[in-house]
Order: sequence, then structure tokens, then C-alpha cells
Amino acid sequence: MEHTPAWLTYSLIYLGAAVIAVPLSRALGLGAILGYLGAGIAIGPWGLGLIAQVEDVLHFAEFGVVLMLFLVGLELEPRRLWSLRRPIFGWGSAQVLGCAALLAAVTMAAGVPWRTAVVAALGLALSSTAIALQVMAERNLLPTPSGQAGFSILLFQDVAAIPILALLPLLGASGDTQSASGADRALEALKIVGVIGGIVLGGRLALRPLLRWIAKSDTPEIFTAASLLLVVAIAALMQQVGLSMALGAFLAGVLLAESEYRRELETDIEPFKGLLLGLFFIAVGMSIDFGVLARQPGAMLLIVLALLVCKAVVIWGIAAPMGIPLAERPVFTLLLAQGGEFAFVVFQAAAGARVFPAETASLLVGAVAVSMLVSPLLLVAVDRWVLPRFAGARRTLDEISEPQATPVIIA
Repeated sequence: MEHTPAWLTYSLIYLGAAVIAVPLSRALGLGAILGYLGAGIAIGPWGLGLIAQVEDVLHFAEFGVVLMLFLVGLELEPRRLWSLRRPIFGWGSAQVLGCAALLAAVTMAAGVPWRTAVVAALGLALSSTAIALQVMAERNLLPTPSGQAGFSILLFQDVAAIPILALLPLLGASGDTQSASGADRALEALKIVGVIGGIVLGGRLALRPLLRWIAKSDTPEIFTAASLLLVVAIAALMQQVGLSMALGAFLAGVLLAESEYRRELETDIEPFKGLLLGLFFIAVGMSIDFGVLARQPGAMLLIVLALLVCKAVVIWGIAAPMGIPLAERPVFTLLLAQGGEFAFVVFQAAAGARVFPAETASLLVGAVAVSMLVSPLLLVAVDRWVLPRFAGARRTLDEISEPQATPVIIA
């Protein structure tokens, strides 16, 4: 194997691990996500040690989340997105601020400095878009009240990650935070507005004629390449101005939701999305630092428990005012209570800005990864022991639900 290219070796390892672990996890009733996470642990630095460059893989695999949000955007027409503006900014801000406030209060009560407590709370308040949307899609929950509410909150979290990252230099100890002048910040804001405006105008005026022109070539592989190029280009633009790549891809999907090529775009991108999402979950499993877990097991356990319990309390509390039926609240609460992939970025940036030491960042990243690992297991427990208790509530809900106006076509 010494003459085998590295990319071929890594491809063999990733695909082999996924093909073995995921069907085994499915057969045990644990779900595909836990299989991917287990595969990552097995081949990672703390398992068989077959893969060492975890960070590079994680950055590449994050593109699976980008593709997923592009496909979600394709299902939302601009009018429908506008109708969700209140849940997105209202309940989304309530979830993020409520969870962050409770986590910060608990952390400061434990004697942690306020800067560390605030940044840790803001990062831990974010949830995993990849896991939550994947589980919702598998269970057909996206059209339900809990699915719509969960999606709105997750979308707000993608937006909230931007000001959180902008806040880190102000809290850092580097002393360079005052170097940026008001003019520089105004220029950055203009860049952001310009890029978003360009995406909106380009989506309205240029994308559809361009797709029609490419479709006339009658070359399916070129249309697939154009679909991927569209998502990659928009993600690169958003990355250049410091915005979320996933947010830009979602915006592009919304702009193409009324296009005649929507279904073809979905069909072309879906396989890439599935494979890259699987790679993302494998990378998350590899990123769990069991060395930190072994050195500070008590601290890790307390952080994970505080993360899950505090967020669950806040999310369960806002579920009733949001109008989520009682039978849907356990899964809704659990999916949003876990940590999220954006927390990795927040904590690494916080360590770079010297808000807290690298050891603290490793501990927090490990806690988030462990929460993402534990959540599928808790979901299995909820399915077996909690949801059957809500069967009566679900029947009552079905009896009183209003007739739907959705057309049904029997072919």
C-alpha cells in the first residue's frame, strides 16, 4: 500500500467504515447517524488510528450541511419563507437567548469567569442542523408543527452564528480588538449587503436563464456539474465575507424554489448530499477527543449534562406557546437540545482570540461532540419508552385536527 495515493486509501477507509457500520447500526435499531458516528470513532485517532487529519476532513465534510440546506431551500418558496419570518426571528431568538442565559448563569455560578461563561453558553446554545434536519426528514416531520418550528429555530441559529463570531474579538485578550476602525466595519457591512443583494438579484435575473441554456445542451452530467457549481460558488461568496456558507446555499435554494428545474436540481444533488453528510458525521466521530475526556471525565460529564438539561428546559418551555402538540414535544426538544457543528467553529475562534485557553476549547468541543453522539441513543430511548405514553394524546390530536386542503393525486 506504500505506492497507493493518499486519496485512494482514505476513500477506501471511509467507504468501508460506512458500509460496515451503518447497516449494522440500522439492524440494531440505532439509526444511520449513530452508525456514522461509531464508524468515525473506530477509524479516528482514538480508535484504530487509520485517519489523522481530522480537521481537514471536517472542513470538507461540512459541505454536506451546505448541500442539505440548499435542498431545504428548494422546498420553500419565497412567500412561504416570508410567512415564517416571525417564528424564525421570534422563537429562534427566544431559544438562543434563553438557552444562552441559563447556561451562562449555571456556568458563572460554578465559578467560571464571565467571558468564558458567555462564549461557552453562546456556542452551546446552538444545535446540530445536520442531525436535526436529517432525523426530521427520515421521520417525515418537516411538514408538522414541530418540524416547521424546529426548522425556523435552526435557520435563526445559522444567522446567529455570525454576530457570535463577530463578538469574539471584543471579548478576547489579544488587545487587537480596537484596531478596526468604524470605516472598516462599515466596509465589511457593505460587502455583506452587496453579496446578499447580488445573490438575490442574480437568482431572480440570471440563474433561471442560465439553467435553461445549460439544459438545452441535453447533457445530463453538465447540468449536474452546473448544479454543484452553483452551490459551491454561492458558498465561496458567503465565506469570503464571513457569512455562513449554509445560509447562502439556503438562500439560493429559496430563489430557485419556483424554477421549472427544481426537481432536477434535487435529483442531481441528493446523492452528493447524502454521501457528504455521512462523511460529516464520520468526521464528528473522529473529532471526539477522548484524551480530554480521560483527563477530565467529571468536567466533561457535567458540561454534557448541563448542556442537555438546560437546553431541554428552555426548549420544552417554549414548545407550548409555539403551538407544538404534546405528542411531538419530546422529539422536538431532544433534537434541539444537543450541541451543534457551528459550536466547533465558535470555540476554535474563541481560542484563537484568546477568550479562553486551547484546553478549554478542546473540552467544550469534546462535550458538543459527545452530546451529538448521545442524542441518537436518547432518541431510541424516547421512541421506546416515552412516545408510547403520548399515543393517547396523538389520537386526540388526530380526531380534532382540521381537514387539510392539500391535493391528492392517485396515479
